[in-house]
Amino acid sequence: MEFPKGSVKELTLYSKELGEEMTLLIYLPANFSPLYKYSLLIAQDGRDYFQLGRVGRVADELLYERQIENIIVVGIPYKNVADRRRKYHPDGDQNEAYIRFLAHELVAFLDKEFPTYHMGSTRTLIGDSLGATVSLLTALQYPHTFGKVLLQSPFVNERIIDMVKDFTEPQLLQIYHVIGNQETEVMMTNGKTGDFLQPNRELSKLFSNMPFTYFYDEFNGNHTWTYWQPDLKRALLTVF
Repeated sequence: MEFPKGSVKELTLYSKELGEEMTLLIYLPANFSPLYKYSLLIAQDGRDYFQLGRVGRVADELLYERQIENIIVVGIPYKNVADRRRKYHPDGDQNEAYIRFLAHELVAFLDKEFPTYHMGSTRTLIGDSLGATVSLLTALQYPHTFGKVLLQSPFVNERIIDMVKDFTEPQLLQIYHVIGNQETEVMMTNGKTGDFLQPNRELSKLFSNMPFTYFYDEFNGNHTWTYWQPDLKRALLTVF
């Protein structure tokens, strides 16, 4: 069946942290009204989530059926593979500036432009692969700003594991975490292949021992949108 469609518009925001114009894709629900308040879903790999993930369609359906609370989806596209790595990878030269952009500039802009709740528990970060990694790093550094994280097949290394071990405010977070059981040889942006499954299992063990709402699942598949797209509905239902 056809659901009332929300609208997607493109905005730009100049980031002082990054020294560049950032494009934002904004999904507003079909019945959007400034009289209501909205939770935020902020997506790294923004264009991928809108085009390959069809996140707007998923939101249209769930909102129409009243299965989730009112949300606005904000997608942040990357310019190219190199730009993505610089911003999302823990070793990327813009990684720290990008995280500050999310926490300081983007949130302030969204809270000014849209009727949001101004609370960390109503802001969710989502990403796939490196996009999931930077989402997690951001929430670990700013748990009062971002209270929920949706991780689809995150890249996990020792640095990530150590940051999670050192994290002192787990009660502020809620995490949804999936990885494919075939993600043992993933082609990475540096041209090498890596095992994503084992480090994610290690991360899951850590999360499972922390005092927060945590969902973990290993889907039957590999490191592609073929599996992340169908998972989106459950992801949104779990946290919204």
